[in-house]
Amino acid sequence: MINIPTSLGIFALNMGNVSYYTEKGLKDLRDKLAQLKDVERPRASQAIAEARDKGDLSENAEYDAAKEAQGMLELEISKLEETVSNARIIDESKLDSSKVLVHSTVKIKNILNSAIMEYKLVAQSEANLAQGKISVDSPIGKGLLGKKTGDVAEISIPSGNVKFEILEISR
Repeated sequence: MINIPTSLGIFALNMGNVSYYTEKGLKDLRDKLAQLKDVERPRASQAIAEARDKGDLSENAEYDAAKEAQGMLELEISKLEETVSNARIIDESKLDSSKVLVHSTVKIKNILNSAIMEYKLVAQSEANLAQGKISVDSPIGKGLLGKKTGDVAEISIPSGNVKFEILEISR
């Protein structure tokens, strides 16, 4: 449990269950879930029906593949439903902008090689390194949380320890 100070006091952030999203981020998640349930699920059922119509199920690789694809789809739907049910919308205007929090954009400098990077800390399902979005659950995300401009975060990553200086925090 991480306590995050806001302009309204402190709220608890349990990264294990609850994920915080902007309104757009949660809408995108719900849209993806609707797509899977309303479009992909009927397609999977249709593929199974078509494969079943082709004869003996004991030697029907197409049927087996369609059933496996349906199982994977149902697993994805289940995980997404759980994520949506535990999602909360965060009002970024009420967050303390002097510290790195969920939905902060952080400019950092690698102390070792002076490389400057900028990341936005987001929920796990929104993470996309190519877009500069890293999960608050990642080692770097966790290491940056709560830090202020000028702080140095020493973060343990798979290749060893790395130190980042916080250059700028924005929303």
